[in-house]
Amino acid sequence: MSTTTFTNPEHVSVDGAGESTVTRIQSIDIFRGITLAVMIFVNDLDGTKGLPWWTFHAQASWNVMTYVDMVFPVFLFLVGMSLPIAVKARLRKNPSQWALWTHVFMRSASLVILGLIFANGGSADPRHMIIARQLWVLIGVLGASLFLSVYPGKGDSHWWHKALRMLGAIMVIAMYCIFRRTGHDGQIHWIDGSYPEILGLIGYAYFAVCLLYIPFRRWLLAPFLLFVALVTFNAVTTAPFIAMVAPHSAAAAYWLRFQFGLRGYQWPWGNGSSASLIMAGIVTTVIFLEVRRFRTFREKLVPAMAFALSALATGYLLKPLGISKIRATPTWCLYTIAFAVAAFTLLYWVCDIKKKTGWAFAFRPAGSNTLTTYLLPDYWDIILSLLGITFFGEHFGYGWHGVAKSLVFTCLMLAIAALLTRMKIRLAL
Repeated sequence: MSTTTFTNPEHVSVDGAGESTVTRIQSIDIFRGITLAVMIFVNDLDGTKGLPWWTFHAQASWNVMTYVDMVFPVFLFLVGMSLPIAVKARLRKNPSQWALWTHVFMRSASLVILGLIFANGGSADPRHMIIARQLWVLIGVLGASLFLSVYPGKGDSHWWHKALRMLGAIMVIAMYCIFRRTGHDGQIHWIDGSYPEILGLIGYAYFAVCLLYIPFRRWLLAPFLLFVALVTFNAVTTAPFIAMVAPHSAAAAYWLRFQFGLRGYQWPWGNGSSASLIMAGIVTTVIFLEVRRFRTFREKLVPAMAFALSALATGYLLKPLGISKIRATPTWCLYTIAFAVAAFTLLYWVCDIKKKTGWAFAFRPAGSNTLTTYLLPDYWDIILSLLGITFFGEHFGYGWHGVAKSLVFTCLMLAIAALLTRMKIRLAL
């Protein structure tokens, strides 16, 4: 993504002559590419047997987090890092607030619509549809890809660009119209919107944070204060870990827990976890790119490390609430934020200060062509399923053989992403 969620980050500054200049922040692309590579690897490794517990997501009843539990929140953190850059670039191009909010809504809706296709593909009932479930997913994702493609050329899009986007929209609408599933009650139902998959969760969280960030973006302290508010809300709405292992002892808990009973559109911030991760990315961007008195890397390093250490210390203090990705506890968020800030600081020093980016050649295309890279494993699985190829699922499913297979698969996806990027095949929101 080039601006917010799946966009290419750029830092806009003004030179001495008053001319706008654009400086690429290589570390954001590379960090995003590394995160995507790890995401592809752990998703493919899931289900492999004979591996240590820390190679998978921790269960909800465990008071622990693994490196796998950090992949999705780091991605949300990077969404936040790109958000201020995106908003500034879009307003510079078109100062209309209406156009900005229209763009925010369309981007969020696109992510949710695409996420619901993946989330509902497995429950599609071909007995009540005119096509098989795998073909339904393929047509839906292909339609979304046509609609979201960045077609080559300058100036206004050619008529065939618009025609392809229109075709893509029609394909997605048609798939939604014909979708049917059989519910637990035995009745025929339509799309289940209860879980919109990772893409949809990103879309919801992105929109929720925009509601907070955009109105107060001119105040430099606003992201930090909003971050504190979101972490606090996450803390007071999280049940203590003792309530998980000893429900009868929950009365001894000293943390508040609110029960709102509100629907998502009435309270879009959920329990504050996802929004706090995105807001932490915004805070990091403000430190590195927005505060003008932090001109040198040394000046940026002090507040960045203070932010990381504060997140680490606060997460430790909130450990009584547990450490769990599935329960979205504040310690899980804050530990991930501390890691993400430290990792980005290191990458910023290596890639943007020292200008050493050659080592990241495998990750940069994925980081700059994010949505395309994200969808590649799904295309792979759908096509193999339609062709009836089950070899990879039946073999290399144990121990180091499974690890090796997942590493090879990850490298293959990165190579295809690099090839598509070179061919200027790109998806963007």
